[in-house]
Amino acid sequence: MSGRDAEPFGGGRAEAVDTATEVFVAHRNLLFTVAYEMLGSAADAEDVLQETWLRWVGVDIDTVRERRAFLVRIVTRQALDRLRALGRRKESYVGPWLPEPLLTAPDVAEDVELAESVSMAMLLVLETLAPTERAVFVLREVFDLGYDEIAEAVGKTPAAVRQIAHRARAHVAERRPRGAASPADTRSALRAFQLAVETGELQQLLDILAPDVVALSDGGGVRHALLHPVVGADKVARLLAVGWWRRDAERTVEQVQVNGSPGLLVRIDGRIDGVVAVQVEHGRITGAYHVRNPHKLSRMEAETGVSRCPGPSARP
Repeated sequence: MSGRDAEPFGGGRAEAVDTATEVFVAHRNLLFTVAYEMLGSAADAEDVLQETWLRWVGVDIDTVRERRAFLVRIVTRQALDRLRALGRRKESYVGPWLPEPLLTAPDVAEDVELAESVSMAMLLVLETLAPTERAVFVLREVFDLGYDEIAEAVGKTPAAVRQIAHRARAHVAERRPRGAASPADTRSALRAFQLAVETGELQQLLDILAPDVVALSDGGGVRHALLHPVVGADKVARLLAVGWWRRDAERTVEQVQVNGSPGLLVRIDGRIDGVVAVQVEHGRITGAYHVRNPHKLSRMEAETGVSRCPGPSARP
């Protein structure tokens, strides 16, 4: 990679912009995934991509030997700045904060590592890391970048990055889901969960919930939701048995792909009212996440592309 971050274009600017656009588009899904995994917010990830594009289009890309690494460096720096600002915003957030859910393509589940890295459960684990730790973990463990590349992206020495990576890996290992279920097992658990919630059968709920299950719901102060996590099978079952979603309107519940795993899309009178994602371990639900904040539901109308690799048209 060139040591020069940006140089003005010389002649042929239109052609240079076309080339820059082609390269950026080829890497877009990868860059979005980096930003989203760092931020847990698709809206903020899109803002970061816009900022990245504005910087990229001002670069003389003929001087850039490793275009993927260069773009990842830009997006990481922008995401780190935004992540620190988001931390301040979350301090005043009403109720539990949950990541913004994505409607993803079925083939995302085929990449087990990618599916786990964008899952609601893993994004919540990443929330417990400091910003630089989160960036290092995502770039190393998910995207397999070298320590030298990560050091350039986060402004640390390679030796410091190795230490940060070790610390972040240990932190995540203590908290990440264990014995995670296959997509088929998750779909089966979701069907049982949905039936039990709809019928209000307490015993059926107790059968599908793990003893230490945690239920979180995010209304953002705009929609009715839990103000605090509910922990324990008995408490969560009783909460669900009285209805986690309204029964006084035309309601449909559809099983869809949420962040790389099966989830539920709830509509009231045809409009999206919420998304339910679950974490299933050893056949039981250990985490139930209900997003109702309307500002976080726009990505459930159409699939969002996530990837760990550049598109096929990317050129070195």
